[in-house]
Amino acid sequence: MPPSHAQRRSQHLLLATLLAGQILPAQADEELFFEELPVVQSVSRLPQPLADAPGSVTVIDREMIRASGMRNLNDIFRLVPGFQTYVFNTDAPPRVTYHGISDEDFSPRVQVLVDGRSQYSPLFRGGVNWSVIPVAIDDIERIEVVRGSNSAAYGSNAFLGVINIVTVDPSLAQGFSVSVNHGNQGVRDYALRSGGKLGEAGHFRFTYQQQDDDGLKDRYDWRDYFSSRMFDARANLRLGSNDELELFAGHVEGNYLAGRYRKGELIPGTNQRKVLSQQEPCDPFFNVWQASSYLQALWRRYLEDDGELQLRYAHTEDRGSGNHVERCTNTRYYDNKDLLYQVDLVGDKSSQDELELQHTFSPLDGTRLVWGLGALHQSVRSATYFHGDPTVQRDIYRAFANLEWSPSDLFTLNLGATGEKDSLSKNTFAPRLNLNLHLDPENTLRLGWSRAYRSPNLVDLRGDRWKSPFSTADGTPIPEDLIYVRRFYADRDVEPEQITSVELGYLGEWKDYRMSLDVRLYRETIPNRILILPRDNPDLCQVPNTSSGCQQPSNAEYATNAQHVDMEGLEYQWRWQPLEGTRLLLNQAFHKIHSRFRDDLETTAVWYSSGGNPSTLYNTDMHTRMSAPTRSTTLMWMQKLPYGMEFSATQYWVGAMKWSRNAEVQPYQRLDLRLAYPFRLGATRGELAYTVQNAFWNHGEFKSSGSDPADRVVSERHWLSLRFAY
Repeated sequence: MPPSHAQRRSQHLLLATLLAGQILPAQADEELFFEELPVVQSVSRLPQPLADAPGSVTVIDREMIRASGMRNLNDIFRLVPGFQTYVFNTDAPPRVTYHGISDEDFSPRVQVLVDGRSQYSPLFRGGVNWSVIPVAIDDIERIEVVRGSNSAAYGSNAFLGVINIVTVDPSLAQGFSVSVNHGNQGVRDYALRSGGKLGEAGHFRFTYQQQDDDGLKDRYDWRDYFSSRMFDARANLRLGSNDELELFAGHVEGNYLAGRYRKGELIPGTNQRKVLSQQEPCDPFFNVWQASSYLQALWRRYLEDDGELQLRYAHTEDRGSGNHVERCTNTRYYDNKDLLYQVDLVGDKSSQDELELQHTFSPLDGTRLVWGLGALHQSVRSATYFHGDPTVQRDIYRAFANLEWSPSDLFTLNLGATGEKDSLSKNTFAPRLNLNLHLDPENTLRLGWSRAYRSPNLVDLRGDRWKSPFSTADGTPIPEDLIYVRRFYADRDVEPEQITSVELGYLGEWKDYRMSLDVRLYRETIPNRILILPRDNPDLCQVPNTSSGCQQPSNAEYATNAQHVDMEGLEYQWRWQPLEGTRLLLNQAFHKIHSRFRDDLETTAVWYSSGGNPSTLYNTDMHTRMSAPTRSTTLMWMQKLPYGMEFSATQYWVGAMKWSRNAEVQPYQRLDLRLAYPFRLGATRGELAYTVQNAFWNHGEFKSSGSDPADRVVSERHWLSLRFAY
């Protein structure tokens, strides 16, 4: 007779307590973690078995991460239904999106946490820069991905979901390890990790990693490369029988190339222009450097009756530079249009300090409550985006709570909410109500409703971007700001985006068959999506003439609540372990986006140009509707082989979609393969592995219409990996 839901819940929570205290050896940890559906904490901030959690969750464990063979963190989320990403390329750093709705260089609608610290940055347009997240893939214990709005637990950044990356506890990373990847396309990766004891009551872990590759194969008018350097440290100290302190520190920096070659006259018989050996004067090649540094401290006290008190402080600094000179002809100084501009669209610095208190306890039998308070101070300096007053500051205060009530084996009720007070934007209140009906110990239905918000970023709220020349091309100086084009001017009344979600979920956990199925049927409505569009604002131009003052005032863009968006779909994840050495994973997502512009939209953008070609509004609307594929599938097979060898194959099918207004990606499929041989040499453990990404065929993932010579083509990449642990 299978155990009751209450018995299974007690077993899960006992496991969570043991893992939180790190009193299990690593091997036992893996056995318990993989034999049953895990306990998760990312949905409500309470440790809960999946059957009680108020949302759909994908858990990516260490074995899956290793079997995937991924070098880059963003690639791992190809394993999650409804998520999309692309290979790093010269046009933009990688993004990770859920259900599309991506029109920025940095992903702004999915909260990303690493050991509880948010990766959102005011410097990177209030989003996540996936090229400078300070975590090595080998240091990841597991990743919990909440598929669906979760502002009720984590505030406005958790608009469409949450990614919670949990790194390996220092007590499980003792000794010294070194790993190397060498392959084609310039793949050269090196990593060192060392761990040890801190007296009798603590442990530490230190990791250094560097990655280099040549990016995608250079085509037509662009070139590509990427490199990064990272160190990360973590220490745990027991301060007594009930108290512990965790310390974190890290730094990561990355470099990539941007710019274009110059194009000349048309090639006879084609619509393509000849690529010249010179750089494009108004878009020359330049190096983009970005970096992120952080410190974090977390104090935890274990209370009676499974209660817990936490206090966390984090400080983060982000920097960037892409400073270069452009020679353009889109403005005029008297009769001279050949002018020089100093440009840096990714430059300067931001910092943020976060303090958060969290208390978990059981107020009544059958209930658990987590509540807390948080404060966030942000400061960003950017001479480019905040002309004349380059430093902008912001304060956000947050209160959150989630109540779990399980009066019987029949159901679990979760009620949660977060309220935020924002010094620059409107205050928000994000509630959630979720009911889990336990049909029996192996089958659960989930009904959920939530409302979430995403606050405008600092550029949306206070941005003022000018493009002003400093000299003519022949060397005649031009006084600062004598002439300029207003590129962006913020509307301070732009409101936070709002999303209302309704979902029906099913969770089957069939332990006798070592199989599980998670299904999510959803409808999501955003009545006021923020877009960047131009509008006519003559007040921005006081002296419009050819020698001084503002030129082309009607081209100034601004952030505005422009679109009504409805999304609906179905997604599922199925896992099966038919044999002891075999694991199968199948994910599918079916997603549809409907959009229309709001009646109160103010813009000078039009549907069609004077020549009848699709223009800004049309391309923007199509981008919204195609920002996620209507269907995507992932199939993963992990197999233990004789002689201790391991094999994995992962096949991806992705439908047509658009990452930007003016380019699209045709449907593609991708096959990744990995063969590994773990071995021992005395006390030394090692692994030799061969990984192939995109085996057998080429495809596009970012810009790939199939006919453009500048398409970003992803070709076969393969490398050998060698790892030793002492």
